[in-house]
Amino acid sequence: MNKYLKSFIHRGLIFSGLGPVTLGIVLAIISACTEGGILLSGGEILLGIASTYLLAFVQAGASVFNQIEEWPIAKSLFVHLTTLYLTYLLVYLLNSWIPFDITVVLIFTAIFAVIYLAIWLTVFVCVRAASRKMTDRLA
Repeated sequence: MNKYLKSFIHRGLIFSGLGPVTLGIVLAIISACTEGGILLSGGEILLGIASTYLLAFVQAGASVFNQIEEWPIAKSLFVHLTTLYLTYLLVYLLNSWIPFDITVVLIFTAIFAVIYLAIWLTVFVCVRAASRKMTDRLA
């Protein structure tokens, strides 16, 4: 098995259990803040658990794309972005967390892109600063 696929699966399995835990916390908070709580069917709960498991699995596993040394940074960034975007969009639509409406999907896409870019730039700046610090120490 390809070492990157193996790493994707390994990372996904390690962190995917956090998805349903996060769902439980969010539902508990919503229930506590909503008069009368919230009512969900068994199917909705199962779909929510499976969805958050999948989101956490893909989110953790997709980090391997940034470590494929043979790929230029633009390719790994594009594959990472595309994988996360398509997974999130699919899960949000399947759960009816956003309606299947082109305007809403475009708004979701814009918000996703801005947040992704902000996170990526933050990580880039932090890694760059750490690299400079290490280089200065070696010099």
